[in-house]
Amino acid sequence: MGISLSKGGRIDLSKEAPSLKKVGVGLGWDTNDSDTGADYDLDASIFMIGANGKIPSDEYFIFYNNLKSPDGAIIHQGDNRTGEGDGDDESMNVELAKINPSVEELVFVVTIDDAGKKGQNFGQVSNAFIRLFDLDTNTEIAKYDLEEDFSSETAIEFGRLYKKSGSWRFKAVGAGFNAGLQGFVDKFA
Repeated sequence: MGISLSKGGRIDLSKEAPSLKKVGVGLGWDTNDSDTGADYDLDASIFMIGANGKIPSDEYFIFYNNLKSPDGAIIHQGDNRTGEGDGDDESMNVELAKINPSVEELVFVVTIDDAGKKGQNFGQVSNAFIRLFDLDTNTEIAKYDLEEDFSSETAIEFGRLYKKSGSWRFKAVGAGFNAGLQGFVDKFA
């Protein structure tokens, strides 16, 4: 069992997992029973951000239609359209040494597809989490359970991997937004 983080919590990966080369990032959630009349489809995405707070090019936005970063550092394992079952609903593999040197942050977000049209929000989602694990050993490093009530939000920034003083660190964010995926695209692209 890794370190349990709360909102705003941070860890230094070079101290907690000094031999870490490949990070698995698992995101999970359960949808509550509701009467929206539509199935839920939650999507995990990564924005690879430079010093200017933007992605270097569109290819550094990793999501269900772009599963691999141009530097080969990130591979999205694909879209889980139902969220059924236990454990990670969507996951990404991150090879730290391959990350483009101009990228300083990886922002992990989850959005609800067509949330406005379907009348859905994160208030209808429970047991949301993000966890980091060593891909080589399958050992969990850290986990953040989002316990906040996001009663109207359609998008959440779960966490960030960021470079500081030459080492990669992770911050549990848990910030909700109402603009869906497009809001993040507008902010980071």
